[in-house]
Amino acid sequence: MNPRFELSGPLTEISSYPQWAQDMVGDCDRVKRTVVEHELWTLMRGNTLDNDGTANFMIGIWPVIERFPGYMAQSLLKTRYGRSEGDNLARRWLVRNIRVEQNHAEYWLDWADGAGVTRERVLNESAPHGTQVLANWCEEISSRGSLAAGIAATNYAVEGATGDWSQILYDSEEYHELFTKPTRKASLRWLQLHAAYDDTHPWEALEIVCTLLGMSPRVEEVEHIGECVKRSYTSMRILADRCVRPGRGLEGVHEAVAA
Repeated sequence: MNPRFELSGPLTEISSYPQWAQDMVGDCDRVKRTVVEHELWTLMRGNTLDNDGTANFMIGIWPVIERFPGYMAQSLLKTRYGRSEGDNLARRWLVRNIRVEQNHAEYWLDWADGAGVTRERVLNESAPHGTQVLANWCEEISSRGSLAAGIAATNYAVEGATGDWSQILYDSEEYHELFTKPTRKASLRWLQLHAAYDDTHPWEALEIVCTLLGMSPRVEEVEHIGECVKRSYTSMRILADRCVRPGRGLEGVHEAVAA
């Protein structure tokens, strides 16, 4: 019988999780760094990302922002109350946070508007070619994948890497100064809420995944979760590439599809 997982320490310390989860997170870290250390954040901080790149960023990620409650709703549909502690934990967490994500969509539009990309453009223009890979992957894994895989790929991987790059921007006084004082607080609200030091969602998602799989899941289960996490990171990196190098936005797309 697979022993049940329970946190052995603080939620936000990787040592609190089973060894298989620690190993998986470590194995995925190289791919995650391609997102967190991407040149896009340096360009944005220094106000050297051109107008097309800024629009590609704000419009290209919007489908993921707008659909994120939907990804979580598809995960919710896979839960069955009372079937397992993992199901119960996932159900409570998803119900509580789906509504929060709706507010985040409005904050994203405020950020885009402050950055010079009107909400009308974000809402009405099609996502630039090459940026759809992340939204497509999130939709696929949330609708067709297991409960653990969907939560790992979206709430753990996407939110986790987003927390790290959000902190890079939010911690920059230079970036703050790019927004006028009357609109600065509203423009930066999305970043503030997603910065890693203020967002426990990815850790809570990892706790759910570990509770679903237990202390000693099958090797193939762990490998599958790890590949889903890596594919999320790769998709995020492709989207960032599209913002920095518009003519080369599909680099790595075959790698993401094959992952």
